[in-house]
Amino acid sequence: MPVADNLLARQFKAEAPNRYWVGDITYVPTEEGWLYLATVIDLYSRKVVGWSMSNRMQADLVNKALLMAIWQRKPAKGLTWHNDRGSEYASNSHVGIIKQHYIIQSMSNKEDCWDNAVAESFFHTLKTELIHQCKFKSREDARNVIFEYIEVFYNRIRIHSANDYLSPAEFEALTEPKALQKTA
Repeated sequence: MPVADNLLARQFKAEAPNRYWVGDITYVPTEEGWLYLATVIDLYSRKVVGWSMSNRMQADLVNKALLMAIWQRKPAKGLTWHNDRGSEYASNSHVGIIKQHYIIQSMSNKEDCWDNAVAESFFHTLKTELIHQCKFKSREDARNVIFEYIEVFYNRIRIHSANDYLSPAEFEALTEPKALQKTA
């Protein structure tokens, strides 16, 4: 399995949006079985810019999350995409998407969750604030509640200390023009 270098090296700050994205996969229990959630988070604002849910943990799960982020954000060439060494992220189809969009892949060191702390922290927050409070009868129920949590609450309302106690959307709205001017 091909492994990319750890280019992020636990540097979890970004000067502008769409420079560094991190991603991971988590499991959500339902009465029908596991629902798998893959996310893409922009380190600049901690906004979840891409996500995908599936009954199976396969490359297609992470591919859809990354493609959603690419479609929404349209990053310039040279974006660094950091994740763990899971086979989904090293798959031919995933590496093909990365190359097609001129993205640079970075992977955590072997068995080191601290190398992907922002993605891990998001999942901890999701599980503490939502998943552990619910009992999902079906995967569809879980999908609907998780969608609302990410798109309505987390990205638009929930404050973050890394964002001067603003939500990701508020932080980007207030700072993005300045951040883009710095790099132009």
